[in-house]
Amino acid sequence: MAHHEKDERAGDLSALGPEDRFDTPERLEFGRRLFAQPCTFVRGVADLGQLPEAALPEVAFAGRSNVGKSSLVNALTGRKTLARISNTPGRTQELNFFDLGGRLGLVDLPGYGYAKAPKAKVAAWTELLRAFLAGRPTLRLACVLIDARHGPKIVDREVTGLLAKAAVPYLVVLTKADLVKPPALAALERELAAELATKPGALPAAHATSAAEGTGIATLRARLAMLVETRGEPG
Repeated sequence: MAHHEKDERAGDLSALGPEDRFDTPERLEFGRRLFAQPCTFVRGVADLGQLPEAALPEVAFAGRSNVGKSSLVNALTGRKTLARISNTPGRTQELNFFDLGGRLGLVDLPGYGYAKAPKAKVAAWTELLRAFLAGRPTLRLACVLIDARHGPKIVDREVTGLLAKAAVPYLVVLTKADLVKPPALAALERELAAELATKPGALPAAHATSAAEGTGIATLRARLAMLVETRGEPG
């Protein structure tokens, strides 16, 4: 790939401006090749003392329970069972770490906002999430997943506020976009663009996806691949 002239800033997506397109043929191909690399489960972490070594740039996936985090990780990597999928909210109770070809770390975070879980467990998940987001030096970006059918909730804004305090850039990713009619989806995207423009650390527009139909997956791969562009070509 011919590297972009501003690749020295590629590891910080919040520093990229409108001219830094992630949907060019070169970037799409770079993203495809990166996410075609072997992706292996590293470990599940229920305690900060179990965190793997902070070596690779990492992207974390956060969202309310049952928003589709595991489905999105599976779609990005082209694997059906890499991240566990369950119709039972709250199943992902640990921080699950994956190694993408020795180039990028993927972190599937515990779902938040599941009221039926025991309060003590919810409090433990919340504290683990807060501590991880605030103290992980290699965390370059958080994808905050929001169900396109319902839009952002109070708890989503609490998490984005936490990310802002921790100085972690974040990208709002709309899931299940195939289940929303185009006019309603466009209206939600406009609403979010206006809101995100006022938020510290927020990338300027939401990224709509459908894990079921593949919508937005290739461009999200390209976007996330910009975190590792300066590390050379994927195999």
